Amino acid sequence: MKSQNNHIDSSIKLFLDEKVNDYNTSAFIEFDPISVPHRYTLKEDIEISGFLAATIAWGNRQQIVKTAHRLMDLMGESPYDFAMEHKTHHLDKLDGFVYRTFNETDVKYFIKAIKHIYQQHGGIEAVFLRYATPVSLQPAIHYFRKHFFEINHPQRTEKHVSDPFKGSAAKKINLFLRWMIRKDQRGVDFGLWQSLHPSQLSCPLDVHSGNIARKLGLLSRFQNDARAVEELDINLRLMDAKDPVKYDFALFGLGVYNDF
Repeated sequence: MKSQNNHIDSSIKLFLDEKVNDYNTSAFIEFDPISVPHRYTLKEDIEISGFLAATIAWGNRQQIVKTAHRLMDLMGESPYDFAMEHKTHHLDKLDGFVYRTFNETDVKYFIKAIKHIYQQHGGIEAVFLRYATPVSLQPAIHYFRKHFFEINHPQRTEKHVSDPFKGSAAKKINLFLRWMIRKDQRGVDFGLWQSLHPSQLSCPLDVHSGNIARKLGLLSRFQNDARAVEELDINLRLMDAKDPVKYDFALFGLGVYNDF
């Protein structure tokens, strides 16, 4: 449990460090949405495929992975070229695409918005770098969302990019940012954006990681929202200020794989 002098019980840290070691391995990749960007070597392909895969990362993991790989197939295995070179009629290839509430209307707009971000704002990384603070990327998520929806768009699609300034935990985009920024020797996360630092990341808080964090005394807030992310950030940084979201592997893994 967290003590009154802003320290984490050493036994909790030791336990979670062991679980990070267990779950943060290359074996994790195949069955996780991060397997989608791992198909690619071009920076922009990794960014775009990762962003799209993270966008649909809720629900059954097997279905998420299957659907995201199918989307890459529909885009001709070259998401950057597809996004940047597409004409309106090319988007017909996406007719009938659906994953839960994310459908062809949404994915077609996402392709248009991605093109806009690269053409008008220098790319996804450039937007996050412009608005990042030294200690957080949550403001940058807010402004990225503003730029993402600054061209004409269907209102329904706004729900698929969350805004921490409106109270959201923004789990999916925090997951995407972990993939792009965090790097270690395990080969799971990419460390592709070297202009930003793992210390700025926030945990991709979902039902699994939230439940485990509460059982361990790392999170007292009941709702999985922006305030809960802030509280969890504080406690994860007490355990590792330079790489706090490595503990996402432990919290998520304990929630999904262990009867904890």
